[in-house]
Amino acid sequence: MPRVVALDCEKKAGRGVMEILNAVEGCSDKRLRTKCKQALYVIDRTLALYKFEEVAFSFNGGKDSTVLLHLLRAACVAGEAKRTIHIGAEESTCLELGKSIRTIYFESPSAFPEIDSFTYETARVYNLEMEILRQDFKSGLSALFKTKPIKAVFLGTRIGDPNAVGQEQFAPSSAGWPPFMRVNPILNWSYRDVWEFLLVCKVPYCKLYDQGYTSIGSVHDTLPNEALSVESHFEQDKSAHNDTASGVAPLKETYRPAYLLRDGRLERAGRLKREKNCKNEVSSNGVLDLHARTEPLFSASVLVVGDEILRGEVEDQSGVLLSKELRAIGWSIRHRAILANDIDSISEEVEQRSNNSDIAPDEEFEEFLRDQVGGHCPGDQNQMAKLPEGITELLHHQELLFPVIKCHNVFILPGPTIKEVELQWKCLLEWSKTSNVFGVHQPFTLIKLRTSVPEVEIAGPLAKLSLDFPDLSIGCYRESAQALEDPLSTKTGKLIISILGKNPTRVKAAVCALNFDVAEGVFCVEEG
Repeated sequence: MPRVVALDCEKKAGRGVMEILNAVEGCSDKRLRTKCKQALYVIDRTLALYKFEEVAFSFNGGKDSTVLLHLLRAACVAGEAKRTIHIGAEESTCLELGKSIRTIYFESPSAFPEIDSFTYETARVYNLEMEILRQDFKSGLSALFKTKPIKAVFLGTRIGDPNAVGQEQFAPSSAGWPPFMRVNPILNWSYRDVWEFLLVCKVPYCKLYDQGYTSIGSVHDTLPNEALSVESHFEQDKSAHNDTASGVAPLKETYRPAYLLRDGRLERAGRLKREKNCKNEVSSNGVLDLHARTEPLFSASVLVVGDEILRGEVEDQSGVLLSKELRAIGWSIRHRAILANDIDSISEEVEQRSNNSDIAPDEEFEEFLRDQVGGHCPGDQNQMAKLPEGITELLHHQELLFPVIKCHNVFILPGPTIKEVELQWKCLLEWSKTSNVFGVHQPFTLIKLRTSVPEVEIAGPLAKLSLDFPDLSIGCYRESAQALEDPLSTKTGKLIISILGKNPTRVKAAVCALNFDVAEGVFCVEEG
């Protein structure tokens, strides 16, 4: 009798699945149809590579895993329908329809009650064979794998999630974890893709998303997204924050539903950041000044894109400007390059400097471009909209025509003129005062020494100076003809020695040492 009940429930679910498949196929969103086909292919490949009892589905009640749940149902039912056509509606086939993929749910005392309620109701409606684990993810899997022959786990991981770095659609578990294959069918889905699917297919989701929550963690680190606030600012009765059993603090304002969030890069804006150990953070984020251990030496790379610069038609003013401005806020420039206006060249250079995702058309930026230029923006074909998908954040400012684009630790300033780049940089500094866009640190101290002494005479003292002051950056170059009063003059410009460092005392000590080793009075000193 239990088997009959399971079959009846699954048949009802099967009819719902066909409605979902028809809804996706009939929608006008070509992007969503493509994403669904790709995800279904990944699921089909997994079920072909592993036995049914060797796969599991990690469900947490969130929007991403809800999407994956219905994709799994669609893939299983569609696959069984194909087999039924070939072998007939025999009893064995009907029994196959009664199967459901083993579902894992990690129950936590810090979970929202609404998440728990939605998860258990979903398991009941769709007859999920649910394993409830009350341990952390790693320990829970280790214990489960000892009793179940699980070799692959379906996850609702998407690019942009903190744990998505380095993952592909099929990704073996990390070292130190129990061995299994992580399967990520919706890895390349964006925030908009997820909500498009849920709304087009009209499937239920956790009601917290209708209360302004866009990314749900625990009750301790999750708030409604301020970007969805009906009011212009966020107000909360802090005294009542811990008075409710549900963990959702009573708010003085209301929020729009999560699917109305226009900028998908703000998806995790409601997540509270946990404080880090400042000492450890400093030691792991830069090269420390060995003589002044008060602040790390943060480094940056400046990449300038422009075919006209490579052809020599115009000078690279943007790179020079950004190098100076970064130095003024305490950042060291380790690399500067001029790149062709080509996606492959840009992505290859960026990958060498920072961990990033695949470059693809970014739909939220496409929508912004459409607002700006209307019908002249041809959607996915617009080269301007090709950005790392799922991890891109648009930084808007009332003074800017186009937003600054942030992809993890990569900032894109799309200004075509030096004036626009200057304005974008000014806005970045303004943002950094109120948010953690990037750190503004103690500025560098730069002293330049101009002299007529030949290079051969200064080479020895400079070599000694570099050994005595390894914490400083010491350079030597000849003044260019453009810097002279008469650019057509054949005279040789003066020699300029630059001494750069975070510790002003050390920089001045190096100047004194060089004066002592060469000769007093042969240098004209200027600070910059």
